[in-house]
Amino acid sequence: MDAGGRGSVSLIACNRPAGIGVIGEMIRNSETGFTSPNLWIATGTILFVIALTVSAVVVPQLRPLHFLQALIYVAIVILARRNSVWAFGAGVTISLAWNCLNLFVTHLMQAGAIAFWSFLQTGQARRVDTMMVTLGGIGHFILIGGCLAAFLQRSTDHQKWGKFIGGGVASLVYLALIVAIARPQ
Repeated sequence: MDAGGRGSVSLIACNRPAGIGVIGEMIRNSETGFTSPNLWIATGTILFVIALTVSAVVVPQLRPLHFLQALIYVAIVILARRNSVWAFGAGVTISLAWNCLNLFVTHLMQAGAIAFWSFLQTGQARRVDTMMVTLGGIGHFILIGGCLAAFLQRSTDHQKWGKFIGGGVASLVYLALIVAIARPQ
Protein backbone atom coordinates (compact mmCIF):
# COMPACT_ATOMS: atom_id res chain seq x y z
CA MET A 1 0.00 0.00 0.00
CA ASP A 2 1.36 3.43 -0.94
CA ALA A 3 1.26 6.57 1.20
CA GLY A 4 -2.14 7.49 -0.23
CA GLY A 5 -3.66 4.12 0.71
CA ARG A 6 -4.09 3.02 -2.92
CA GLY A 7 -1.98 -0.12 -3.02
CA SER A 8 -4.44 -2.19 -5.06
CA VAL A 9 -4.79 0.54 -7.66
CA SER A 10 -1.01 0.75 -8.05
CA LEU A 11 -0.88 -2.99 -8.65
CA ILE A 12 -3.58 -2.77 -11.28
CA ALA A 13 -1.85 0.11 -13.02
CA CYS A 14 1.67 -1.35 -12.83
CA ASN A 15 1.16 -5.07 -13.50
CA ARG A 16 -1.02 -4.76 -16.60
CA PRO A 17 -0.62 -3.42 -20.14
CA ALA A 18 -0.73 0.35 -20.57
CA GLY A 19 -4.46 0.48 -21.39
CA ILE A 20 -5.30 -1.11 -18.07
CA GLY A 21 -3.75 1.91 -16.30
CA VAL A 22 -6.85 3.83 -17.37
CA ILE A 23 -8.98 1.34 -15.43
CA GLY A 24 -6.82 1.91 -12.38
CA GLU A 25 -7.34 5.64 -12.72
CA MET A 26 -11.09 5.14 -12.99
CA ILE A 27 -11.05 3.02 -9.83
CA ARG A 28 -9.00 5.68 -8.06
CA ASN A 29 -11.40 8.41 -9.24
CA SER A 30 -14.50 6.38 -8.36
CA GLU A 31 -13.61 6.72 -4.67
CA THR A 32 -14.42 10.44 -4.95
CA GLY A 33 -17.40 9.93 -7.27
CA PHE A 34 -15.61 11.38 -10.31
CA THR A 35 -15.08 8.64 -12.88
CA SER A 36 -14.17 9.66 -16.42
CA PRO A 37 -17.81 9.84 -17.60
CA ASN A 38 -18.68 11.90 -14.51
CA LEU A 39 -15.92 14.36 -15.40
CA TRP A 40 -17.47 14.72 -18.87
CA ILE A 41 -20.90 15.15 -17.28
CA ALA A 42 -19.56 17.85 -14.97
CA THR A 43 -17.70 19.59 -17.82
CA GLY A 44 -20.75 19.65 -20.10
CA THR A 45 -22.92 20.87 -17.26
CA ILE A 46 -20.49 23.64 -16.31
CA LEU A 47 -20.39 24.87 -19.91
CA PHE A 48 -24.17 24.90 -20.11
CA VAL A 49 -24.61 26.67 -16.76
CA ILE A 50 -22.04 29.29 -17.84
CA ALA A 51 -24.11 29.84 -21.00
CA LEU A 52 -27.29 30.15 -18.91
CA THR A 53 -25.61 32.61 -16.54
CA VAL A 54 -24.14 34.87 -19.22
CA SER A 55 -27.41 34.84 -21.13
CA ALA A 56 -29.32 35.77 -17.97
CA VAL A 57 -26.93 38.66 -17.33
CA VAL A 58 -27.39 39.97 -20.88
CA VAL A 59 -31.18 39.38 -20.99
CA PRO A 60 -32.57 39.99 -17.47
CA GLN A 61 -36.03 38.66 -18.43
CA LEU A 62 -34.49 35.18 -18.67
CA ARG A 63 -33.17 35.10 -15.09
CA PRO A 64 -36.05 33.21 -13.42
CA LEU A 65 -36.26 30.65 -16.22
CA HIS A 66 -32.50 30.12 -16.38
CA PHE A 67 -32.20 29.80 -12.60
CA LEU A 68 -34.85 27.08 -12.57
CA GLN A 69 -33.28 25.42 -15.60
CA ALA A 70 -29.85 25.34 -13.93
CA LEU A 71 -31.38 23.27 -11.12
CA ILE A 72 -31.89 20.39 -13.56
CA TYR A 73 -28.17 20.31 -14.26
CA VAL A 74 -27.20 20.56 -10.59
CA ALA A 75 -29.41 17.53 -9.93
CA ILE A 76 -27.87 15.64 -12.86
CA VAL A 77 -24.32 16.18 -11.57
CA ILE A 78 -25.20 15.22 -8.00
CA LEU A 79 -27.11 12.10 -9.04
CA ALA A 80 -24.49 11.11 -11.65
CA ARG A 81 -21.82 11.13 -8.93
CA ARG A 82 -24.04 8.58 -7.16
CA ASN A 83 -24.15 6.53 -10.38
CA SER A 84 -27.89 7.08 -10.83
CA VAL A 85 -29.32 5.86 -14.12
CA TRP A 86 -32.12 8.42 -13.65
CA ALA A 87 -29.50 11.18 -13.98
CA PHE A 88 -28.04 9.68 -17.13
CA GLY A 89 -31.49 9.52 -18.75
CA ALA A 90 -32.26 13.08 -17.69
CA GLY A 91 -28.92 14.35 -18.99
CA VAL A 92 -29.26 12.73 -22.40
CA THR A 93 -32.92 13.61 -22.87
CA ILE A 94 -32.82 17.24 -21.77
CA SER A 95 -29.67 17.81 -23.83
CA LEU A 96 -31.09 16.17 -26.95
CA ALA A 97 -34.37 18.06 -26.68
CA TRP A 98 -32.65 21.42 -26.15
CA ASN A 99 -30.07 20.84 -28.92
CA CYS A 100 -32.69 19.62 -31.42
CA LEU A 101 -34.86 22.65 -30.71
CA ASN A 102 -31.96 25.05 -31.18
CA LEU A 103 -30.40 23.26 -34.17
CA PHE A 104 -33.46 22.34 -36.21
CA VAL A 105 -36.29 24.66 -35.13
CA THR A 106 -34.93 28.02 -33.99
CA HIS A 107 -31.49 27.66 -35.64
CA LEU A 108 -30.00 29.65 -32.75
CA MET A 109 -26.96 27.36 -32.49
CA GLN A 110 -26.00 28.19 -36.06
CA ALA A 111 -26.72 31.90 -35.51
CA GLY A 112 -24.59 31.80 -32.36
CA ALA A 113 -21.70 30.21 -34.24
CA ILE A 114 -21.94 32.95 -36.88
CA ALA A 115 -22.05 35.64 -34.18
CA PHE A 116 -19.01 34.09 -32.49
CA TRP A 117 -17.12 33.97 -35.80
CA SER A 118 -18.00 37.63 -36.37
CA PHE A 119 -16.71 38.44 -32.88
CA LEU A 120 -13.40 36.72 -33.69
CA GLN A 121 -13.08 38.71 -36.92
CA THR A 122 -14.19 42.14 -35.72
CA GLY A 123 -13.61 42.08 -31.97
CA GLN A 124 -17.14 43.38 -31.44
CA ALA A 125 -19.44 41.18 -29.38
CA ARG A 126 -22.93 41.43 -30.81
CA ARG A 127 -25.70 39.04 -29.82
CA VAL A 128 -23.87 37.57 -26.84
CA ASP A 129 -27.03 35.74 -25.78
CA THR A 130 -27.12 33.98 -29.16
CA MET A 131 -23.44 33.03 -28.83
CA MET A 132 -24.31 31.44 -25.50
CA VAL A 133 -26.79 29.14 -27.25
CA THR A 134 -23.87 27.67 -29.19
CA LEU A 135 -21.78 27.31 -26.02
CA GLY A 136 -24.74 25.63 -24.33
CA GLY A 137 -25.12 23.27 -27.28
CA ILE A 138 -21.45 22.28 -27.06
CA GLY A 139 -21.90 21.67 -23.33
CA HIS A 140 -24.89 19.50 -24.12
CA PHE A 141 -22.98 17.38 -26.63
CA ILE A 142 -20.33 16.75 -23.96
CA LEU A 143 -23.05 15.97 -21.40
CA ILE A 144 -24.71 13.49 -23.78
CA GLY A 145 -21.41 11.66 -24.30
CA GLY A 146 -20.69 11.50 -20.57
CA CYS A 147 -24.19 10.30 -19.69
CA LEU A 148 -24.20 7.64 -22.40
CA ALA A 149 -20.75 6.38 -21.37
CA ALA A 150 -21.78 6.19 -17.72
CA PHE A 151 -25.06 4.49 -18.62
CA LEU A 152 -23.37 1.87 -20.80
CA GLN A 153 -20.93 1.05 -17.99
CA ARG A 154 -23.90 0.04 -15.83
CA SER A 155 -24.51 -3.56 -16.85
CA THR A 156 -25.75 -5.02 -13.56
CA ASP A 157 -28.99 -3.06 -13.15
CA HIS A 158 -31.84 -5.04 -14.74
CA GLN A 159 -34.18 -2.06 -14.69
CA LYS A 160 -31.68 0.40 -16.16
CA TRP A 161 -33.67 1.13 -19.33
CA GLY A 162 -36.81 1.94 -17.34
CA LYS A 163 -34.87 4.25 -15.04
CA PHE A 164 -33.08 5.86 -17.99
CA ILE A 165 -36.39 6.60 -19.74
CA GLY A 166 -37.97 7.68 -16.45
CA GLY A 167 -35.18 10.20 -15.86
CA GLY A 168 -35.66 11.54 -19.37
CA VAL A 169 -39.41 11.91 -18.97
CA ALA A 170 -39.02 13.57 -15.56
CA SER A 171 -36.56 16.12 -16.95
CA LEU A 172 -38.85 16.99 -19.87
CA VAL A 173 -41.86 17.37 -17.57
CA TYR A 174 -39.84 19.66 -15.29
CA LEU A 175 -38.63 21.69 -18.29
CA ALA A 176 -42.19 22.08 -19.60
CA LEU A 177 -43.38 23.21 -16.16
CA ILE A 178 -40.67 25.83 -15.70
CA VAL A 179 -41.17 27.17 -19.22
CA ALA A 180 -44.90 27.48 -18.53
CA ILE A 181 -44.26 29.24 -15.21
CA ALA A 182 -41.15 31.36 -15.80
CA ARG A 183 -40.85 32.11 -19.51
CA PRO A 184 -40.43 35.76 -20.40
CA GLN A 185 -43.64 37.50 -21.43
